[in-house]
Amino acid sequence: MGKTQILWGIAPIGWRNDDIPEIGAGNTLQHLLSDIVVAGFQGTEVGGFFPEPAILNKELELRNLRIAGKWFSSYIIRDGIEEAAKEFAAHCQYLKDVHADVAVVSEQTYSVQGLDKNVFKEKPYFNDEEWQRLFAGLNHLGEIAGRYGLKLVYHHHLGTGVQTEEEVDRLMAGTDPALVHLLYDTGHAYISDGNYMNILEKHMDRIGHVHFKDARLKIMEKCKQEGKSFQQAFLQGMFTVPGDGCIDFREVYKMLLKHGYSGWIVVEAEQDPDVANPLEYALIARKYIDRHLLNVPATN
Repeated sequence: MGKTQILWGIAPIGWRNDDIPEIGAGNTLQHLLSDIVVAGFQGTEVGGFFPEPAILNKELELRNLRIAGKWFSSYIIRDGIEEAAKEFAAHCQYLKDVHADVAVVSEQTYSVQGLDKNVFKEKPYFNDEEWQRLFAGLNHLGEIAGRYGLKLVYHHHLGTGVQTEEEVDRLMAGTDPALVHLLYDTGHAYISDGNYMNILEKHMDRIGHVHFKDARLKIMEKCKQEGKSFQQAFLQGMFTVPGDGCIDFREVYKMLLKHGYSGWIVVEAEQDPDVANPLEYALIARKYIDRHLLNVPATN
């Protein structure tokens, strides 16, 4: 993508959901990857249903697609650094085998994102000692990622202990910039704090991966009023692709270009594929990107 070296991907979560395997269960890997080609994206992230590297690599090569990365649920606070490191090393080996660029990490100790709890009011918090354990653990995982030629990118996420702008600030301040990078997610930032530019502006030099997730304002407000869980909220349509919600991705993209961001921008929107046709929404995102982003110059 020109001088910025930006690669555009789209996540498999629009076709199948790891947390609710029954939705989209009929969408095969071949179907998903072929839809991605039709929609004009260059790659995707690994879903929980993806096969062993040899099989996946063949399907990718047939379609000239690439893998950006894969989610890793860390439990550094709950299980300790040694246990997390063992599991993460196997995760990184898989990513190396499929020629990925980043390892996406999210600390899931106390997470409510998969529970029937109000995601807007019942998020967990870490105490000072737990924060210190998390810092040390992530630095160690970052070292492991580096051995496999990968970059660890931390995913701030609704319903977890690293969700808010203040928590992202603390994580960035407490970890080694050479080892721990940030996955910047527009949707999670906006729904958590009502603002999606602050994290980007403050931590631009730490961003190693980007998710473009849009939000439907009216549905978000309704879900907040009704105290919905994370899964209930996305099943009701709180998330969507760029161009179908209320986030202005033009200012986000300008900021990325201005600072010479190089890496993946992955469209990601948790939706029920029986309600939101995955290819249809991938094409909506592609149309928005082509019309409103790719010809936008960086601001001075």
